[in-house]
Amino acid sequence: MTLYLFLGLVTGAILALTGAGGGILAVPLLVFGAHMGMAQAGPIGLLAVGMAASLGAALGLRQGIVRYRAALLISGAGMLLSPVGLWLAARVDNRSLTVLFAVVLAIVAWRGFRQAGAAAKPGQRSPPCLRDAASGRFIWTTPCARSLAIAGGIAGLLSGLLGVGGGFVMVPALRRTTDLEMESVVATSLAVIALVSASGVASSIVAGRLEWAAALPFCAGALAGMMGGRMVAARIGGAHVQRAFAAVAALVALGMVARAALSLPA
Repeated sequence: MTLYLFLGLVTGAILALTGAGGGILAVPLLVFGAHMGMAQAGPIGLLAVGMAASLGAALGLRQGIVRYRAALLISGAGMLLSPVGLWLAARVDNRSLTVLFAVVLAIVAWRGFRQAGAAAKPGQRSPPCLRDAASGRFIWTTPCARSLAIAGGIAGLLSGLLGVGGGFVMVPALRRTTDLEMESVVATSLAVIALVSASGVASSIVAGRLEWAAALPFCAGALAGMMGGRMVAARIGGAHVQRAFAAVAALVALGMVARAALSLPA
């Protein structure tokens, strides 16, 4: 129980700091730390990340920094494809899922390093989703809605398939397609993660794939980590957090590839 509590604490803290990293690291933490299979770890990680994200989104709503209409559109598209990912996960062997997860994690690490060192360039093309100067709300256009819906669909598919919240898709997608400040991007991403995760968790419960004995302490730790992470997030530079997370993600990806290789038959 103490182990699950600690692993959840780490997950929640990373989620609070990045708006993305907790979900993508929750499953590897359970795989390596608690020696679970991918199919076991996925639903537990998804439940914990969803609960922690719900807490972060609620705090963001209170601050008025969550773009809730965008979050509803993105999560609606994600919920449509989350059961498809869950269906695929039940039909793919554990080694293949591990390798796929490692590939996704390596891509996340690479993008994290690149974005941490990138500076905004004057004259860049305007994103499809822009806010009205007077109201601060998005000016809804077809390109804006399409871009957000596609990002949501990808996040939902990966949510069901790999047991992640999809924030590693949403944060870069929101940064690329909107003119939101990073604080609002993270808060809106957390709202999407909470909603998309709910769909995947419900499907896992119906299928009887959620191990409550491990899930409950892991979730308690994730909630505590979310609260603690939010307290220190404002004091740490975003670029430093991104680089540290990217380095951890790269190491975990290598570890998962090694784990898959060691499980190959002689």
